[in-house]
Amino acid sequence: MRNLLIIIVAGLLMFSCSSNQQKEMTTNENPFFAEYGTPFEVPVFDQINPEHYMPAFEEAMKKQLAEIDAIVNNPKSPTFENTMVARDLSGEMLTNVSSVFFNTSSAVTNEEIQKISKEVAPLLSAHRDNIALNEKLFEKVKVVYEQKENLVLNTEQMMLLDKTYKSFVRGGANLAGEEKTKFREINKELSILTVQFGENLLAETNDFQLIIDNKDNLSGLPQFVINMGADDAKAAGLDGKWLFTLNKPSLIPFLQYADKRELREKIFKAYTNRGNNDNDKDNKAIAAKIASLRVQRANLLGYKTHAHYVLDNNMAKTPENVYKLMDQVWEAAVPMANQEAIELQKMIDVEGVSFQLEAWDWWYYAEKLRKQKYDLDDEQLKPYFELSNVRQGMFTVANNLWGLTFKVRDDLPKPHEDAIAYEVFDTDGSHQAILYMDFFPRASKRAGAWMSSYRKQYIKDGEFITPVITMVMNFSKPSGDTPSLLTFEEVSTMFHEFGHALHGMLSDCTYEMLSGTSVSRDFVELPSQIMENWAGEREVLKLYAKHYKTGEIIPDELINKMEASSKFNQGFITVEFTAAAYLDMNWHTLTEPVEKNTLEFEKESMDKIGLIPEIVVRYRSPYFAHIFAGGYSSGYYGYQWAAVLDADAFEAFKETGLFDKATAEAFRKNILEMGGTDDPMKLYKQFRGAEPSTEPMLKRKGLL
Repeated sequence: MRNLLIIIVAGLLMFSCSSNQQKEMTTNENPFFAEYGTPFEVPVFDQINPEHYMPAFEEAMKKQLAEIDAIVNNPKSPTFENTMVARDLSGEMLTNVSSVFFNTSSAVTNEEIQKISKEVAPLLSAHRDNIALNEKLFEKVKVVYEQKENLVLNTEQMMLLDKTYKSFVRGGANLAGEEKTKFREINKELSILTVQFGENLLAETNDFQLIIDNKDNLSGLPQFVINMGADDAKAAGLDGKWLFTLNKPSLIPFLQYADKRELREKIFKAYTNRGNNDNDKDNKAIAAKIASLRVQRANLLGYKTHAHYVLDNNMAKTPENVYKLMDQVWEAAVPMANQEAIELQKMIDVEGVSFQLEAWDWWYYAEKLRKQKYDLDDEQLKPYFELSNVRQGMFTVANNLWGLTFKVRDDLPKPHEDAIAYEVFDTDGSHQAILYMDFFPRASKRAGAWMSSYRKQYIKDGEFITPVITMVMNFSKPSGDTPSLLTFEEVSTMFHEFGHALHGMLSDCTYEMLSGTSVSRDFVELPSQIMENWAGEREVLKLYAKHYKTGEIIPDELINKMEASSKFNQGFITVEFTAAAYLDMNWHTLTEPVEKNTLEFEKESMDKIGLIPEIVVRYRSPYFAHIFAGGYSSGYYGYQWAAVLDADAFEAFKETGLFDKATAEAFRKNILEMGGTDDPMKLYKQFRGAEPSTEPMLKRKGLL
């Protein structure tokens, strides 16, 4: 079964069209029913309309069930090829439809798409269960699995065998009778709730508007922020006013610079209370229900908690190992955060105002303190980080490391008019991948930044199928005559997502189930996070950081300030993040399927670890989409785990040279190309020669 179905929910569809309607759609206008006919078979985005999705899902699921039946009814004895490989290759059409639909629902959604999401989620969930719980299919899989010691299989084939068998067991294949029925019901309900959580969050994010009509209330805001507010207001039909939203490019600069404390408080509380407004978009009960259902499902499968179920597939293996890492980081970070809070409070006191530092003050006074300590702020840096220059710098890094080149393809259909399509070539000039980039926020796009795929790399009938990858961000838009200028945090985010994209684009695997980013959650962030390191290196900055007006390369004086301030505010950053990782683990180490009072549970979790009152957990439960609407439940710690890996791995490049060909080739061959074809620690040790040390990560953060 196609690997995308492991990431998204899947299920059995009861046909809603009559046979005549289905035939008409099949033979005529539905672009999913034939080859796209585009270069590299990229989706025909300009031809796909909402009415095409449900008939395509129906036909695709019907087709996959027929493919599964062919495996089950094959009179020959089960073999690796006719069972494991056949299952991996099944569902090609469903993968194509799903990849377009779910990428669209994340980046270009509308009411029709959201309606289809709710309709199709439980049907897809049931479809997945019908395959995972197919007793005859599992018997064939088990026959092959039990012969594995006698089969002549290479490492990748053995991994496919192990993961396929384990996916059936984890998918409930060993359950019987009422347990199977209950398992199906849980999966169906979870598929509906996770979709609803995400839709509620998007609506809550879009609903808030901070409208300013008095210029005095813009005090402290740099001109680029004022211009952005004016542009957003104009787009919303509010000419002559300024509009600020909960999208990060609008929110963060406002919190950093706005002198009006009451307005900082207003927008901050709006952000941190998304999904917590006791309205029809409230997510508190949904989060609690999701956590409860996950406990029930884990218990049915024989696991103590949902975290035990998830981590059994990850590098960390157990909740105890996760907590051990987080405790080590937490104990080092909290004293630093406390000291930072004291420094910020002193700034407040010096100003002669009488109030206690609150969470909505932290960004504002931290920016002032950074300016005071290092004579550095985002307004100085942004002119050197023009988006197209940063993008070209990123491409240059990939070229220097692996010989990759990138060519704009205006002839390819695009998922949105804002997107840019690139053809990617390997060092020998051969076609490697298609890469889409979509940079700016809009009401139809969820917040954050992510990489995904429209087609993963694999081999079919001896043909190397190249990947079609997408990077989606929410960066500061161009304003008037000023192009998109990024903060260094946004620069790092672009390099981060590009690392994920490289993992997908450079994949060299046979089976789609194992290719590209199909690795454990605490390993998948290694390729992304290691790329962030290049973004801030002096040698690399000189390649791309050019003043957008003068073309001047960023001066050494500014780079020196960036390096001097690199550990600034790390207590806050680390505590804010790690608190969220604790919250995730606490929700998912519940042993009883009790629906907790969400806010009380969250408060108890934060009180237990001693989160200081001046810092709010990065993701509060009602808007913690990573774990309640995405794939990071019991996995948010993975960013921290991967930080250990990436800091240690980047030391190899520091030792040999930022663009050392041998080191780059070793990283490509052992990490980027390998996907999930082998044990991740084994792959890491093949690259690095030893297990990773935590010391480089702690040093980088200033925690040692």
